[in-house]
Amino acid sequence: MAQAFFGGVHPHDMKAATNEKAIEQLAPPATVVIPMSMHFGAPCTPIVKVGDQVKVGQKIGEFKGLGAPIHASVSGTVKAIEPRPFSMGGDMVSVVIENDFQNTVSEEVKAPADPDALTVEEMVEIVKNAGIVGMGGATFPTHVKISGGIGKVKDVLINGAECEPYITGDHRAMLERPEEIIGGATYLAKMFGVDKVIIGVEDNKQNGIDAMNKVIAEKKAPVVVEPLRCRYPQGGEKQLIQAITGRQVPPGGLPADVGCAVFNINTTICIFKAITTGMPVVNKVVTVSGSGIVDPKNIECPIGTPVSLLLDACGGVKDGTYKLIAGGPMMGMAQYTADIPVAKGTGAILAFCEKEEQTVEHPQCIRCGKCVAACPVHLEPLFMYQYAEKGMVDELNEAHIMDCMECGACAYACPARMHLTHMFKTGKQLVKNKMAADRAAAEAKKEA
Repeated sequence: MAQAFFGGVHPHDMKAATNEKAIEQLAPPATVVIPMSMHFGAPCTPIVKVGDQVKVGQKIGEFKGLGAPIHASVSGTVKAIEPRPFSMGGDMVSVVIENDFQNTVSEEVKAPADPDALTVEEMVEIVKNAGIVGMGGATFPTHVKISGGIGKVKDVLINGAECEPYITGDHRAMLERPEEIIGGATYLAKMFGVDKVIIGVEDNKQNGIDAMNKVIAEKKAPVVVEPLRCRYPQGGEKQLIQAITGRQVPPGGLPADVGCAVFNINTTICIFKAITTGMPVVNKVVTVSGSGIVDPKNIECPIGTPVSLLLDACGGVKDGTYKLIAGGPMMGMAQYTADIPVAKGTGAILAFCEKEEQTVEHPQCIRCGKCVAACPVHLEPLFMYQYAEKGMVDELNEAHIMDCMECGACAYACPARMHLTHMFKTGKQLVKNKMAADRAAAEAKKEA
């Protein structure tokens, strides 16, 4: 039975513009720009050079330590390896491929003879080589989550909440690709050795729930769909765990600490594709929506497709559009250019018109406490804001700022329009800088 998590808000879901529009395939782009950082961890090192011919699914970026490999999403010629604009800010070394429009698949892409006969170790290796990460935006390497959780995890959860406004890619996948979702969930059950996998879906997607339940019944799959009441941020993994299992992940802890592992709907689909066909992550479904978009759509495109082409495919942007966001309106990042590429974690591109601008130049906190009531991890945003503004690092640590998930619920609830989430990003960086400085000082003291 679904539980409730603490805090949260109820923003208008704004999904009507795209939730009944099938996923469209984008016309192949002439050029793709594939950033070497699309995962949690250090960027990949390019293993191709300018002038090389590459094929779809060919590995072009190798990782060291924590990470996931990166593959070519089109076949063609490597035209450049250079820093290019990046959705997370600044520039990132990227492999630029000129498309030959042959869509030639690499010899590296091999389907297993019998996917159901694979051992757990073989499946984890396939997931690793396919470059699968948390496709909902967290981008944590999936093979690390699986291998680290085997033997510890008792509940495997699939995150189908899709609680951010506007985004409907997961909902459309439930309707159009339920076999792939249930197939991927079945492989996860085998890898973790659990008797069932639970898919949590907010109850505003009843037709998606019905579509998956139909496939579960047909295949007698070890999967259960759990309807959840709509509340943001239901899709946060700690909130999803509490809503489904009733367990609370401790501050600073991980889902594995309470016997859980959480995977995104699109991640689950990628697992199914990799195990059954050998194809790594080369495409992404992106919701293009917002009041500034002429014709909002759900679009599937190759990784590395310039966002400007997605906007063109939706009829362009309206006059008066003032903001472009990569991601959802609550947690996404504003962009200064449409020349950024689609990455593995890009779930949405949103454009907004001037009438929606509701910021305040010099906001003043009125001590109403609504931010405290909205925070799903029991923090006190009004104090954290003051500490971050004044650079009080020790106080930020005592206020547990590193537990902030930057969900934006506090900023949404704030009647004074305080720039809370932005300030917490700044505060976290202050804490990280202090930790780095302390480490450097301690090492220098040892050497002295």
